[in-house]
Amino acid sequence: MRRILTPALLVLAAMALSGCLAGAVVGATGRVVGTTAKVAVKTTGAVVDVVTPGDDDDDDKDDRR
Repeated sequence: MRRILTPALLVLAAMALSGCLAGAVVGATGRVVGTTAKVAVKTTGAVVDVVTPGDDDDDDKDDRR
């Protein structure tokens, strides 16, 4: 009985740990993709602000007088 139980437990433990490893890899990948997308959006916004001509926010203060 012991000869069957030990390998079965090892197989179950290996399957459980591989699931945790896969979850960790997917989670880390999601964080990297999310951070990359955030940086890309901020960079694009900064470039658009520099390139497009338009009024500054400081000009709005003068209109309130």
